[in-house]
Amino acid sequence: MTYEEITTAGFHDQLRAGTTTSADLVRWYLQRIADLDAAGPRIGAVVTVNRNALADAEALDAEFAATGKFRGPLHGVPVLVKDQAETAGIRTAFGSALFADYVPEQDATVVSRLRAAGAVVLAKTAMCDFAAGWFSFSSRTDHTKNPYALAHEIGGSSSGTAAGLAANLGLLGVAEDTGGSVRVPGSFANLFGLRPTTGLVSRTGFSPLVHFQDTPGPLCRTVGDVAVLLDAMVGYDPADPFTAVAPRATEPGGYAAALAGATLSGVRVGVLADAFGVHPESRPVNDLVRAAVGELRAAGAEVVDGLEVPGLQNWIRGTSLYSLQSKEDITAFLAARPTAPVHSFDEIYASGMFHPLTDLIGDIANGPRVAADGPDYHRMRLRQEEFRRVLLHLMAGAGVDVLVYPTVQVPPPSRQELADLRWTALTFPTNTVIASQSSLPAMTVPVGLTAAGLPVGMDVLGRPFAETQLLRFAKAWEEHAQPRRAPVLPAVGTPRPGVVAGAAR
Repeated sequence: MTYEEITTAGFHDQLRAGTTTSADLVRWYLQRIADLDAAGPRIGAVVTVNRNALADAEALDAEFAATGKFRGPLHGVPVLVKDQAETAGIRTAFGSALFADYVPEQDATVVSRLRAAGAVVLAKTAMCDFAAGWFSFSSRTDHTKNPYALAHEIGGSSSGTAAGLAANLGLLGVAEDTGGSVRVPGSFANLFGLRPTTGLVSRTGFSPLVHFQDTPGPLCRTVGDVAVLLDAMVGYDPADPFTAVAPRATEPGGYAAALAGATLSGVRVGVLADAFGVHPESRPVNDLVRAAVGELRAAGAEVVDGLEVPGLQNWIRGTSLYSLQSKEDITAFLAARPTAPVHSFDEIYASGMFHPLTDLIGDIANGPRVAADGPDYHRMRLRQEEFRRVLLHLMAGAGVDVLVYPTVQVPPPSRQELADLRWTALTFPTNTVIASQSSLPAMTVPVGLTAAGLPVGMDVLGRPFAETQLLRFAKAWEEHAQPRRAPVLPAVGTPRPGVVAGAAR
């Protein structure tokens, strides 16, 4: 049996019918990880396989056989978890070679919630050093390849989750978004990825970058899977004060249930014209997003074209706090972990153990130890508030429900282009920062492949706590356009003895 492109709902139907088990699915994914990730094209999505994944799946199968009930909405579902989230008993490296042997004592809150919902933590996925960049390279795993074009980038920092899902190495994926780390790799991997409103999902146990922008988010092949995973992730966490907003904004199972009857008819869509790229590489991206806008109109959406934010690039530059905030946040996180190999960002930088192309590390190193000591810090924090008001005022004035624009202004660059410094962390033309630096939710949806076969995404930005609206929009788009196309990869053979033990790499 092949499980390629299987969904949570489809898998659960098979479980109820007795035609498969969680252990069967875990074995299948472990085989693909062995054949496609560790060998074959060597995608490099997985950094550590959970040695207990098969045993965990077998226990869930036994529980279902005995009770006839699922433990929760993710019963038996194998999940890929970004290595930014701490996992008890499973190595968690945060993309850093310094942390190659670090084993946390407890799960991140999100991981605990996944387990409570019945999920199987299948593997931890690659990311750049401490999530400090838009690309995949790290001192822990080097590059992660794009399954659609192996010489090209998959994007970051949730690179392994995106590549793993695109290549069918897991069913669901946990990512994290500070400036766009769910949506950049999501757009480069032909996936659906959601950046929730900050505070809906706990950050406890995730290494930070900019704490008031950080948020875990779901990354999946289908909108239905995004919704069911989000339902399991959201909720109040006493250890994360930002989540005080979560109980009023969510209800159990509400996101998945809200997808029923999703339609584009009557939805008012604003097109942010000045977010389209002007780079030589931008034309195929612009063409695909413009074509998607035409399809939205054909499906009944009311399109308001030509919207602009005066001085958009100045707003983006004036609200970028990574170089000011990240040193303090990373240091505070490490200082609270007595068993960590280092306890400050300065120690990381002094060690020299970070990928040389992760140039944001150097920018952070030049920042203040205490963010508020930076001369522009308070002004830039206020600018973020003003940026949000500008965007919401634009939406209200145009009477639109969402804004759309290219997720990234260029297709996935090649690894050679990055080695030649065509783009750096502070010059890469990603529009994901619009939502991240204004604290608004956004979702990337796939809109097609370029003539060279490279995936392109469209960002859909909503008002605070508009996740239900974004998911319904994405579901209706998915049903209308059916944009998901799996990459062409070598066939996987029948399981071989010994490969399912899941030795950590």
